[in-house]
Amino acid sequence: MDVHETAPQLINWDLAAATAARLSPPGPQLEPWEAADAVASLRRLADAAVPHVHRITGLAAAEDLRDSQVLVVDRASWAKANTQGFQVMLGPVLTQLVEKKASEITPSAARMGGAVTGAQLGAVLAFLSNKVLGQYEPYSALAPGSTAPEAGRLLLVAPNIVQIERELNVDPEDFRLWVCLHEQTHRVQFASAPWLRSHILEQVAQLSDSLIGNMDSLMERATAAAKSLRDRPWAGVSQPVPSRGAILDLLQDPSEKAAISHLTAIMSLLEGHASVVMDAIDAAVVPSVKTIRQRYNARSENRGVLESFVRRLLGLDAKMRQYTDGAKFVNAVVDRIGMDGFNQIWDRPENLPTEEEIHAPEAWVARMG
Repeated sequence: MDVHETAPQLINWDLAAATAARLSPPGPQLEPWEAADAVASLRRLADAAVPHVHRITGLAAAEDLRDSQVLVVDRASWAKANTQGFQVMLGPVLTQLVEKKASEITPSAARMGGAVTGAQLGAVLAFLSNKVLGQYEPYSALAPGSTAPEAGRLLLVAPNIVQIERELNVDPEDFRLWVCLHEQTHRVQFASAPWLRSHILEQVAQLSDSLIGNMDSLMERATAAAKSLRDRPWAGVSQPVPSRGAILDLLQDPSEKAAISHLTAIMSLLEGHASVVMDAIDAAVVPSVKTIRQRYNARSENRGVLESFVRRLLGLDAKMRQYTDGAKFVNAVVDRIGMDGFNQIWDRPENLPTEEEIHAPEAWVARMG
């Protein structure tokens, strides 16, 4: 069996993208001219957001972002881009799995299993495809056959942005610029720290080493967790699944926990930093920003029971906490040593905060001298 031929078959990436496209809810009804206007508006406002990101962050990378591109996409295109990103991130994991289970995974079994996992991944992406407003995607450029620029691409999901601005009944131009400020900040982060993409991939690879090495134990934990969920009535329960997401709570090995802790700190930093940029924008830039913040935050608090359950299962509520925790960290550091002092965080991997330092900014400041 050729490991490099079998491993990619463990997840049918094309089926995942096709399934997500088929299952994604329809977007808002737009006349052709409305759709064209929304696309043109988002492209224009994405460009307009960059000088504000530069002014607030002081990051020189914001002055020249030609190493990546901005794409205004629909839900299906967003899902396809993410299957490409997952293919890059999970490639080493799948290869290791095939190497460890070589006697158990035949090519035909890989293809059959790949169809199942591809469909399952597509269903998850379909659920997410109408939630995401934008995303900086740095990994798809490394996928086989990708035409993305080497540094990645910024995706703005037009149907979702239009749908939310209508639900909130806010000024479209203001809301679109507000969204672009957050997403362009992520693009600037990776441009300022060109080592960041490979560093995250290395952390994922280290985590996969541990997971593959403890596969039997992990399966036992997964079975126990599934039984716990099955036997436990969750309707109306404030915390039906573990607070960090069922997947993360399966990790018990110290090396697994350390890898997840480091990745959590990185994500908290990136999301919190982008939130700080958004919060630094006042009415002089986005006239209705106060209304947008109030209505957007209120919307996030009014999810249905089923959606809340799925979000917890996928760990999405943990991601929302990353916005808050990371923003507190960034603000605290900037208050103590200024934005220039904070920006040394992008110089090298050793300058990244630990998860403990995210909650104790003074410890990071002390470590940085």
